[in-house]
Amino acid sequence: VQLQASGGGLVQAGGSLILSCAASGLTSSRYVMGWFRQAPGKEREFVAAFSKSGHAYYGDSVKGRFTISRDNVKSTVTLQMNTLRPEDTAVYYCAADSTLIFSDLMRSRAYDYWGQGTLVTVSS
Repeated sequence: VQLQASGGGLVQAGGSLILSCAASGLTSSRYVMGWFRQAPGKEREFVAAFSKSGHAYYGDSVKGRFTISRDNVKSTVTLQMNTLRPEDTAVYYCAADSTLIFSDLMRSRAYDYWGQGTLVTVSS
């Protein structure tokens, strides 16, 4: 299984970015796929994920601003990020797992597969 994240960059506060994660070696409909982020000196934080049943879940800090979507044919998961804030600055990682239970959806340690990360910098 390989995950390739892309789309990070520098944006001003209030702006938008789209992150994409391309998965290979898996059938995406059978995996939970999501996004986490890690800012310098902080723990990895849950951002959003799609359950295997197709429901989307979001971390409290991004609700109403970020939207996750997935394309099971292309095996991609996308994160649309709007109204970005300086505190959204972090390395964003896509992650996937086929066996985690629902209660572990927001736990980074429950995911077996990770992309390489893409840096998002939001300037004030």
